[in-house]
Amino acid sequence: MDIVKRLVAEKPVVIFSKSTCCMSHSIRALICSFGANPTVYELDQIPNGQQVEKALRQLGCQPSVPAVFIGEEFVGGDQQVMSLQVKNQLGTMLKNAGAIWI
Repeated sequence: MDIVKRLVAEKPVVIFSKSTCCMSHSIRALICSFGANPTVYELDQIPNGQQVEKALRQLGCQPSVPAVFIGEEFVGGDQQVMSLQVKNQLGTMLKNAGAIWI
């Protein structure tokens, strides 16, 4: 889990994804629609992707992608992010994390 902590440190929004995952793409598009510029790690394209994926599963992310961190806090996967959007809370979280200004 230390590897995940290092990757999300000091970044307002981090998305762990796989290049073939359509839900990861949708969540990224949603977050970008707020004007945020998330850091995205494609687990199938980085050298230590399998280690990171294992750590994400230990955090409770099932399936392992997408896994979204806002303000270094694990938010969850696609269902949790969509739930925040439906509750009109996603924008506030992004603003509080410094990912957006308005």
